[in-house]
Amino acid sequence: MISPVILVVAAIIGWPLVRGVYLSLTNADEANVERQIGVNKIPATYEWVGLENYRDILTDDDFWDRLGWTVLWTVACVAITFLIGLTLAVMLNRTFRGRTVYRMALILPWAIPAFVSVFAWRMLYNERNGILNSLLDGRGIDGVAWLSDPTWAKVAVIAVNVWLGVPFMLMAMLGALQSIPPDLYEAAEMDGAGPWQRFTNITLPGVRSVSMTVVLLSTIWTFNMFPVIFLLTRGGPAGATDILVTEAYRLAFVTSPRDFANSAAWGVLILLLLVLFAISYRRVLRRQGEVW
Repeated sequence: MISPVILVVAAIIGWPLVRGVYLSLTNADEANVERQIGVNKIPATYEWVGLENYRDILTDDDFWDRLGWTVLWTVACVAITFLIGLTLAVMLNRTFRGRTVYRMALILPWAIPAFVSVFAWRMLYNERNGILNSLLDGRGIDGVAWLSDPTWAKVAVIAVNVWLGVPFMLMAMLGALQSIPPDLYEAAEMDGAGPWQRFTNITLPGVRSVSMTVVLLSTIWTFNMFPVIFLLTRGGPAGATDILVTEAYRLAFVTSPRDFANSAAWGVLILLLLVLFAISYRRVLRRQGEVW
């Protein structure tokens, strides 16, 4: 019964993963891989180099700079997305007029393809004709170099990723809130518990299991969030917003000659980091008695 799934997973995930690990242990690049030129087929001439690529990466300051920004980017995006998503979910969990309209409006960013949203934000961030700088100029405030200043570029990409991630967090938290029995709130209110006490003693424990899962998923997605960085800043200015996955892409498709071996090594390191995080995260959940 599960053999079709195993075959599909092996073909789509297993083989590329094995191939990537193998290439990371070689010196494969655009000049020495097997290629076809007209009717002539040139065989591969790359060689096995073992862990040399990993040693070079781990001793390169660029890797640690990229890793530091990737961690900061991930933590900031996930934390802000979770706080905004939970806050909006608590607000929308109440009964009021127009609640359905508000829910649809807040879910809208999730329905729009990511690349369309990023291009729209890129227009908003335009330093000369963008709406954001036009609003600032109208109030006598100098325009901001949103995408050409390293600090503001980091703020810009975080803002866009949060905007894209809030709908998912909102829906997950809203579903978790609706699974909490209303009787608990009524009993707590009758016992004299205030809004903050009800939130900390009923709401937070009630959504903990769901929040733990969505935080993990959001962390993995954000850590590998290629479209936002690449389409908005292309890692600029001067590599200030490059995360690990965009650096791996640059090595494989932008540099000349394209360095497939180093790109694969970066990819394997990204995978190992996420696996270590997931294992540590699961251990923390087990200690807290959460089922996952």
